[in-house]
Order: sequence, then C-alpha cells, then structure tokens
Amino acid sequence: MSWILSGKTCRVRSSESRRYNLQYLFMNLYASVIAVIVLCLLTVSLARLGKVKTKADYLVAGRSLPALVLVFTLLSSWIGSGSLLGGAENAYKHGFVALWQAGGGWVALLLIYFIAPRARKFAQFTIPDLLETRYNQTARVLGVIAILLTYTAITSYQFIGGGDILHLIFPDVVTPIAGRYILAAFVIVFTAIAGMSSVAYMDLFIGLLATGTMCLALPALIHRAGGWGAVQAALPAAHFEVFGELRPVQCLELFLPTCLLLLGNQSMYQKFFSAKSETDARRAVVGWIVGTIVLETVIVAIAVTGSAMFPGGEVSRAPREILAYCGLHGFEGASPALRFLGALLMGAIFAKIISTANNWLFSPATNLVNDIYVRYISPEASNGRVLIVSRLMVVLLGVWALFQSIGTESVLKKSLYAYTIYSAALTPVILAAFFWKRATARAAVASIAVGTAVTVGWEFVAPHLPAVVGERDAIFPALAASLVCLMAVSLMTAPAEAKLSR
Repeated sequence: MSWILSGKTCRVRSSESRRYNLQYLFMNLYASVIAVIVLCLLTVSLARLGKVKTKADYLVAGRSLPALVLVFTLLSSWIGSGSLLGGAENAYKHGFVALWQAGGGWVALLLIYFIAPRARKFAQFTIPDLLETRYNQTARVLGVIAILLTYTAITSYQFIGGGDILHLIFPDVVTPIAGRYILAAFVIVFTAIAGMSSVAYMDLFIGLLATGTMCLALPALIHRAGGWGAVQAALPAAHFEVFGELRPVQCLELFLPTCLLLLGNQSMYQKFFSAKSETDARRAVVGWIVGTIVLETVIVAIAVTGSAMFPGGEVSRAPREILAYCGLHGFEGASPALRFLGALLMGAIFAKIISTANNWLFSPATNLVNDIYVRYISPEASNGRVLIVSRLMVVLLGVWALFQSIGTESVLKKSLYAYTIYSAALTPVILAAFFWKRATARAAVASIAVGTAVTVGWEFVAPHLPAVVGERDAIFPALAASLVCLMAVSLMTAPAEAKLSR
C-alpha cells in the first residue's frame, strides 16, 4: 500500500515538476523575445551612430528619410501607450466606443495629407522655429513651454506601460515601479545615441513587427475565445454600439484632443522636416492613414476580445494591461506556435512603447537645444557641442518624465490631459500659420498662453463651477478660450506680414 501511495506521490510530483518546467520554459520564452528585441534596437541605434556628424543629422536625420521609413516612424510614434494602454483600457470597459479616441486621429490624418508638403517645404527643425518665423520670439518660448509639458507627460506614461509589461513577465523579480526605471533607462540610451536617425530606423523595425504580430494575434485570440459570436454573447450589447454607454459629449471629449494633438504634433512635423522631399512626405501620409486605421482597430478588437476572455481576476483591476495580459495568458495550453505568437505579441507591445517613448522624449529635447540653447545661449556652438548638449537634454528630460510617471496611475486621464495642453495651446496657432494670413503675433502669444493656463488650471477651477461645466474635461473651455484669443486679438491688431506664404 505504501508502495502504491509512493508511486502516486512520485507521479504527482513529476506532474507538478513538468508543469513548473513548462511554465519556466515559457517565461524564458517571453524574456528571450524581449531580450532579442532590445538587442535589435540597440544594434540599429549603434549602426546609425556613425552617420551623425552635424546638428541636422541628429535633429532631422540629415533630411534624408524615404517614404517607407517615414510611414513606420510616423505609425510607431503615434501608436504607443495612449492606444496600447489608455485606449485598450477604455475598450476593455466600454467596447468599440473606444474608437472615438482613435477616430480623432483618423480625421486629423486626412487633413494632414494636405499639410505635409507645406511642412516639408518650410524645412525647419522644430515647431517653435515655425512659430518665431511666422509670429515672434515670445511665441517661440511659450511654444517650448507647452511642448515640454505635453511631451514629457506623454513620455511618462510610456514608462508606466513598459514597467507593467516587465512586471507581468517577471512578477517575482520586477515591481511595476522598478519596471518604469528599467524602461526609462532603455529609452534614454536608445534616444541619446543617434537622435532622429536612430529613432526613425528603430521605428521601421518596430512598426513591421507590431503590425504583423497584432494582425496575426487577433484572429487567433478570437478563435481561442470560441469565435466572434461567443465574444458578443459574453459582453453587453453596448460594447458594440456607436456611443455605447457614453454620452455623445463624452465621445467628443475623446475625439477632439486626439484630433487636435495630431494636427499640431511637433514629432510629426519633425518627421516631415526629415523627409527626402515633399513627395516622400505626402506618400508617407497615405501609408500612415492606412496603417493607423488598421492597427488601432485591431488594438481595440483585441482588448474587447480580452474582456470576454478575462472578465475578472487580476486584469479586471488593472484593465490597461489587457493587451499584454492576452499575450501572456491568452494562449495558455495552446500549441508552441501559438505560445510563441503570444510572446511576440508581448514583445511587440513592449517595443511599441519603447518606440513611442523615444519619439516623445526626443522631440522636446530638440526644443531645448534648438530653440533655447542654440537660439539664445550659444548661437555659434559647434556641431560637436550641439550633439553633446542634445544628448544631455535627452537624459534630463527622461529623468523628469520618469519622476512624473511615479505619481501617475490612470494612463487614460494623463493622456487626455497631455493631449489637451497641446490641442488648445499650439494646434490653433500652428494651423493658422499655414492657412490664415490674418493671424497676428500678439494673437498667437495670447492663444498659446491662455490655452496652456486654462488646461493646467482647470482641475483647480472646475470644482468651484456649476456641475454642468465643472464636470467636463478641460478640452472645451481651453480650446474655446484659445480660439477666441486667436481670432479676436488678430482682428483687433494690425495684420501681420505673411511670412509663411511659401
């Protein structure tokens, strides 16, 4: 009898050992995929290092990027934690209504098709360059402030997303906070090495990986969930409606900040400034439109499928992690090929977050270098000194973004706050620079200052206002105040010379 019990015990222990070894093997698989991706990104960055000799090489890749590289660097810089975490969290909770946030970007992209050639023809380094050329120095400085507030906030929640993924893969080793420090270190090193050239060619690799992997993962996850009919049956009908559980005004609060941020997005304009030609810039927008619509729809669909597969448990308490959670747990018990697909999905999300953080960190660093250091402190600085200062600015801003990430919990709320600053403060004056010759310098200064002030101060003022106003996000009051200042002050002051008529 003891022999039989002993045999059963051995078999149980053997079974547990196999399960433990299998789990360990798959954890090693996820870690290996992440490690290979990091090494590939580092290799790309170091390969571009030798091509960076001048300020133009570092800030705008020597104005040499072809359309194909532009497509994927635009796609990678736009789709990051805002979509992968904030948008996915919204989709997990509310369903396809989350596409209202993505849809704002889609509408903006249609308009950008006509802006891109103008931006490349202007051929500057940063948005504040454009603001000073079209308006005045004060507009340049206020523009730098608004960009720093926006872009470091966006970088901060990329660190949160990367930290979450590292914690999911190594739950007993890496805490979410420790993961943010690790991700920040990756991003700062990759960004500082070769500037725009490094960022753009890393994005080419990441964009191809993420697009292919997510498009393959979606049908596989739907099949694992029991088919699309099973997904619909498991969720409320509102998850598949246009407005869902949200009121139309709430959908507009998702739509407008995204639309206006993209229309004035400095990171995007820097890519256009980096294009080989106006034709390359316009062709890149076509590919960007297609890629963005496909990829953001796939992201929301994966999150909706994940909400049907994992309605409770750990991920329901942290729904921003749903995409990574699907990669980690959505293929449990599946074939090795599908488990590898899950690891690739996790790796693609991690790489996309690194890519987006690179872009949003690099852009404000160029502002401090080009719009403050070179413009006011050391106009005669050599290319070597500019490169040193540029890399130092990347490090300092990366540390500031990391500090912001420690005190942030809601990625969706942080993203909408960041989008609103830029949407209200800069997008109106940027579009006026291209399309409204009557806009004046005084009006631009007033618009930028008021848009920034209303957005930053709204959370302090809103509780003291009537509920019908105070409960709304800052986008409506901030944008209204900015537009009123731009139009009213322009009409009350002398017309400015059309400096940007070319």
